[in-house]
Amino acid sequence: MGTKWLKTGFRLIEWSDLHLGSKDRETDKKNTLWSQKLDQCYCLGTFTQGALCRTLKGHGHWVNTIALNTDYVMRTGPYDPSKASVNYLEVTQNMSAQLADLALQRYKAATRGEPEILVSGSDVYTAILWVPEKDKQPIARLTGHHKSINDVKFSPDMRMIATASFDHSIKLWNGRTGKYLASLYGHVQEVYQISWSADSRLLVSGGKDSTLKLWDMKTFKLMVDLPGHADTIFAVDWSPDGQRVVSGGKDKVLKIWRQ
Repeated sequence: MGTKWLKTGFRLIEWSDLHLGSKDRETDKKNTLWSQKLDQCYCLGTFTQGALCRTLKGHGHWVNTIALNTDYVMRTGPYDPSKASVNYLEVTQNMSAQLADLALQRYKAATRGEPEILVSGSDVYTAILWVPEKDKQPIARLTGHHKSINDVKFSPDMRMIATASFDHSIKLWNGRTGKYLASLYGHVQEVYQISWSADSRLLVSGGKDSTLKLWDMKTFKLMVDLPGHADTIFAVDWSPDGQRVVSGGKDKVLKIWRQ
């Protein structure tokens, strides 16, 4: 099971494992649910219809993770954390149309009329870039990892992609072309999950070595280690306003960190 907010901030969807091997899902501006299964990354269609609308083939083995370049702007909807444009405590049901318009304005400003880009990471060390609205064929293959890619994330400004791997590294790529930018080394075991700060200046990662690591995206250098967990860190996320990080792991605890 899982949940995800739509860009309006009001509708929360919930899904079950509709098929064997599905692990990760993303929603786009048309309320289309993107998912993956084994060697295929594919679209489940609109929530109301649930009909398959497109299949993207290109991976040779399991697809572990996917992300849309518009994830951050859809996640925050009408709320711009940097400007505090909407006070969520004052929101009423009568404001839903106004907030939907604000969300659409933010979405259009972020994408500048360009189609959304989807990235998928696989069990055979490769990530693939797609433009699903225009073409079923990949626009780029991101190669360089030596073990499974476990997580992929676009930066909120859409300029970069980060990929986390069981090869103990994180790699950075151009968000539009897939061109390789840098590798981040510091973890001594598998990296399970990564998350960007709201301003795209920092990246946090967690893995089997039980530490969180904070990376500077200007220098591509490690800024600080954050010990505290007693075992593998499986999940990490940054709050939309960029002020806090939450991490969870095998030690059965959640930790909240302040920037």
